[in-house]
Amino acid sequence: TKETKILSTFPEHKLSVVVPMYNEAELASDLILAVQDALLTYPFPWELIVVDDGSSDATWANLSSTAKVVGPHIRLVRLLRNFKQTAAMQAGIDEARGDVIVTMDGDLQNDPRDIPKLVARLLNEDLDMVAGWRQKRQDGFILRKFPSMIANNLIRKVSGLDFKDLGCSLKAFRGDVLRKVRLYGEMHRFIPAWLATVTSPRRMAEEPVRHHARVLGESKYGISRTFRVIVDLLAMYFFLRFGTRPGHFFGGIGLVFSAIGSLILSYLGVLKLFGEQVGGRPLLWLGFFALLAGVQMLTTGVLAEILMRSYFDQSGARSYHVMRNDTPEPADGWHTAHA
Repeated sequence: TKETKILSTFPEHKLSVVVPMYNEAELASDLILAVQDALLTYPFPWELIVVDDGSSDATWANLSSTAKVVGPHIRLVRLLRNFKQTAAMQAGIDEARGDVIVTMDGDLQNDPRDIPKLVARLLNEDLDMVAGWRQKRQDGFILRKFPSMIANNLIRKVSGLDFKDLGCSLKAFRGDVLRKVRLYGEMHRFIPAWLATVTSPRRMAEEPVRHHARVLGESKYGISRTFRVIVDLLAMYFFLRFGTRPGHFFGGIGLVFSAIGSLILSYLGVLKLFGEQVGGRPLLWLGFFALLAGVQMLTTGVLAEILMRSYFDQSGARSYHVMRNDTPEPADGWHTAHA
C-alpha cells in the first residue's frame, strides 16, 4: 500500500497494536483477520495484542481459535473480570513490546487500514502521538455523538488541548512516552492531556481516519458515561495543575478559609470589646468553622507535599522526563512482511 511504501524509508521500529474487547464474540475473529490483512505487508515487525476484558460470552474462545490459525504474533490477554476499557487498555500497553504502540477499539468501527498512515506521520514528523480524527463519524447522535461532544468540549477547556476528537481510540504513540503514563478510571479519553505532562503538546497531532458504523454486537457507550467522564475530568484537572505541588492547591484554599474565619472572629472580637453579646450569633460559628477548615486544609497541603516528596524519593520516579534514545532491538517472535 501507499502507507507501507512510505514507511519503508523510515528507521527500523517494532509496532504493537493494542485492542481491548468486551463481549464482542461476533467480531472477535473478524478483528484479528482485519488487522492481519491491513498489516500483512507491513515492512517492520509487528504484533497484535487483544485484551479480553472479562467477557461473559464466546469472545475468548473465538479469539483463541483465530489466533492459533493466524500465528504467534497474535498475543491474547485475558482479564479475570470486567475491569472496563481503560484498565484493559493499560493491560495491553503493559504487554506491548513495540517502540511504537497503536491503540484502537475492538468493534471494528476504527479501520486498521489507517494504522500505517498514523505511524507514518508519527515517525516522519518525529511526534510522540498522532490521534485519529473521525471526520465522518458513523454513530447515532443521542447515544454517541452528543455525549462525545460534551466530553470533548469539557476536556478541551480543562486541558487546553485543541483536539477535535479526543474520544477516538485509534491513536499511535511513541512507546517510551506512553509508558510514562498510567491510566485509571475513564482516563483513556484523556491520554493526550496526560501525555502533555511528560511531553510537549507540540509533539502531538491529529490525523483524519475512516470510521464505520457498527454492524454486529452492541455498543458499550451511552449518556451515563458522560457523568463518569466529568468525575475523572476533575481528577485530571488536579493532577495536571497541582500533581507535583499539591501544597499550593490545598494551601491556597486553606489560606482563603483562614482569612475569612479570622476576619469574622476579629469583627466579633471588636464587637465584644464594645460590650455587645456575640455568643449566640450564627456568625460566630461560621467564623470558627471557617478558621478550622482553613487550618485543616493547610495541614492537608503539608501532608500532601510530604507524601509527594516521599513518592519521588523512594520510588525512583522523576518530576521530569528525558528525551528518548531510540535503540532498535533484534526482531524475535514478530510478524514480518517476508514471514
